[in-house]
Amino acid sequence: MKRIVVEYDESLDSLDHNGLYCHFDSYGHRHRIGCVNWPGQFPAKPQASFAILRSATALYVDFKVTGNYLRAVNFKNLSPVAQDSCVEFFLSPTADNHYFNFEFNCIGAVNASHRSRRDCPTRLTDDEIKSIRRYPSVGTEPFDERGGVHSWRLTVAIPISLLELDNRHFPASMTGNFYKCGGLTSEPHYLSWNPISSPKPDFHITADFGKLLFKGISINSTFKKMSK
Repeated sequence: MKRIVVEYDESLDSLDHNGLYCHFDSYGHRHRIGCVNWPGQFPAKPQASFAILRSATALYVDFKVTGNYLRAVNFKNLSPVAQDSCVEFFLSPTADNHYFNFEFNCIGAVNASHRSRRDCPTRLTDDEIKSIRRYPSVGTEPFDERGGVHSWRLTVAIPISLLELDNRHFPASMTGNFYKCGGLTSEPHYLSWNPISSPKPDFHITADFGKLLFKGISINSTFKKMSK
């Protein structure tokens, strides 16, 4: 199991998208999304990395990608963005296998849910999705696939209130994984940060999540299970 130490930084909430880009560039602690889990079927390996920080109000994840083809067909909330040029962050705040999946294509369209298992999603509402700040380097307008090599970036700020947490009662550790995929691109791929043991593409295996260790204000964990 891979591990990451997530630093606490109160300044993040006051930064605009350019400030966040500069902040993450100077931070320097990046992690590769480089596990090709199904090389026989999906050998493509675009360059992908992420950095993660947290503030009093949000988890900030900064993704960077360079690879062949760029696709952003899906633009509505809860649309299948994993078909496009996509990055993903799955997070389990507790040890009971409840987890959140946050999926973003390169223009920042979101598919996100809270789940007890893959086939039992509670979809995030439009208002909840709206609360996730997204800063895509390629803009927010959809487009058909573009050929050639493309470099792009997406920074997201996920409110910790969406995780039913608050800053005073924040876990010292969680489990999660980070992904890069593009299911309907001309070079389909399914990469992960922590390796996946499934014989076929499946990002929803909590047993294959890595560990996130949170610094700063981290005291007893309180997780309010959603009653939806």
